[in-house]
Amino acid sequence: MLSYHLQSALGDLRDLIKITESDVEDIKEARNNPQFERLALKEEKLKSFESKKAMIDHEISSLMTKSPDKDLPDLLNEEQHTALGELRVELSNLREVNKRYAKLVLAVSNLYNTFLERIVPTEMQGYKKVASKNSAILEVRV
Repeated sequence: MLSYHLQSALGDLRDLIKITESDVEDIKEARNNPQFERLALKEEKLKSFESKKAMIDHEISSLMTKSPDKDLPDLLNEEQHTALGELRVELSNLREVNKRYAKLVLAVSNLYNTFLERIVPTEMQGYKKVASKNSAILEVRV
């Protein structure tokens, strides 16, 4: 059962990586709609991975409870060791792809915030930003 959960979790991780790589390409090309359309799928895959990870933790815990005198490496077969190694590698890959995506999202967010600030200047009133009294979206000169 542990091997099944490991393979299934690997599949979810690989899917998440592909989705995030698609998001990176779309944000570079300013295609927002496909990113928004993939959000539900991404959340579904993430929840699926989290539940499979919990099952993996449970299976490993059960193995260790049944054989408390053995170390974990002795309880797992070669396929399970390999799958755990792949899981570690794929988690690292997902982390790197997410870092690239986050940098792009931050850059785009800063760009839009700068545009908005130039169009509608704001002032801080306590902890709240409000539009300046002298802000004008359109200025007409005669």
